[in-house]
Amino acid sequence: MISKEGPHRKESGKRGRKPGRKSGDKIDMKAKLERSRQSARECRARKKLRYQYLEELVADREKAVFALRKELEKFQVWAKEIDEGRIPDDIQMILEDVGALKKEK
Repeated sequence: MISKEGPHRKESGKRGRKPGRKSGDKIDMKAKLERSRQSARECRARKKLRYQYLEELVADREKAVFALRKELEKFQVWAKEIDEGRIPDDIQMILEDVGALKKEK
């Protein structure tokens, strides 16, 4: 027959207090706390290094973005001058250098 006394408990569960623990466990607990503290220190150090790396990465990317914007503005000025019928001095020099290379070949 089915018993209706309530839920059955397992005697070998992992929860709860374990019998037979005494003062030797205090030393284990201190060692465990020290390992935990050491692990936390190492975690904070790794986190700090990761943030430094990411900050350097962002700074490098920002520099690249500024350089590309400056180059884009230069090309826009050149395009505007070409549209107005003028050849910018920089482009003239580039064309002369390319022409000099072709003459050498």
